Amino acid sequence: MTKPTHRTMDDFARSCGVSRPTLSKYFDDPGSVKSATRERIEMALSASDYRPNLFARNLNRKRTRNVGILVPAITDPFYAEMVNRLELRLRDEGYWPVVISSHGLPELELEAANTMMSLKVAGAIVAPLGLTSDPRVFEKLGQDIPVVYFDTYIEGDTPFIGNNNRQSVATIVDYLCRSGEPPAYFDIPHVNHNSGERLDGYITTMEALGLEPIVFGNTRDYSWDFERIGYEQTEALLANGTLPSKTILCSNDRLAFGVMAAAYSRGIGIGRKSGSQLRIAAHDDHPLSRYACPPLTTMAQDFAAMAGHSVEMLLALLEETDGGTEPLARRVSLNGTLVMRQSA
Repeated sequence: MTKPTHRTMDDFARSCGVSRPTLSKYFDDPGSVKSATRERIEMALSASDYRPNLFARNLNRKRTRNVGILVPAITDPFYAEMVNRLELRLRDEGYWPVVISSHGLPELELEAANTMMSLKVAGAIVAPLGLTSDPRVFEKLGQDIPVVYFDTYIEGDTPFIGNNNRQSVATIVDYLCRSGEPPAYFDIPHVNHNSGERLDGYITTMEALGLEPIVFGNTRDYSWDFERIGYEQTEALLANGTLPSKTILCSNDRLAFGVMAAAYSRGIGIGRKSGSQLRIAAHDDHPLSRYACPPLTTMAQDFAAMAGHSVEMLLALLEETDGGTEPLARRVSLNGTLVMRQSA
């Protein structure tokens, strides 16, 4: 049996015996109409091929039900996990996520911000590039819509959810010092605030323990290709016999993957077991860290809390825009958790 065809919302409203405003109200929030009316509309939908053109409807509104999500690299396991959690949470709240990656490039970050404004998103949850971002881009975006930053931030009084890097680095440095040779710190290009905060946390903790901080790694060349950096620089150090310690703390897990691959290529045993020649630890607890060989000891960021707080803060800002109350905190710092595996 062929389902009835309705070309417009007016056609469908007439066919199910409700007014167009009532039908529009149902599509905004099914719970906002009477149960009998809701049942009538849903029965008509199941018997019809009609589906509302959400994009066209949103163009007629002052604010849409879309929320932009902007990250530096969707292929990065950390950002992929965060996007997954943010999307699901926003959908549960009745919003449609629009995901854009800046691919680590400031010019594409600018393009992404302009795209979100042209789509009239209600708000945005953003992980900016950080130190290479143009603050004017986000200042303009923030004038039009509520913006919440996660992982890293833009300077100023910007709403932000992120990891407490000094706490998390101090925790893993303390563990490594208690369980073996003190760690040397493998730094990365300082692409955002996390890099500098983690380095400071390492130096401060080592000095508090009465130990000399040892920092190495090329931080001059801007790059998000951390696995390659870890592999190439470790390979060179091993070839020259200049690796500074038998315990290496990497700035993030992706860097550690490259270090472990370089060590493996030279037959160097990694881990806590007797006979191993090198301990490697890192930060983030990327989804692949537990599947490294050996599994990577790391500091876990709280993905669930970061995603949850980001959405909750954005919803609070949207309510504030609509005349509601101001959110209780504009900045949330989440402690990391030590995850001890076989690599250190």
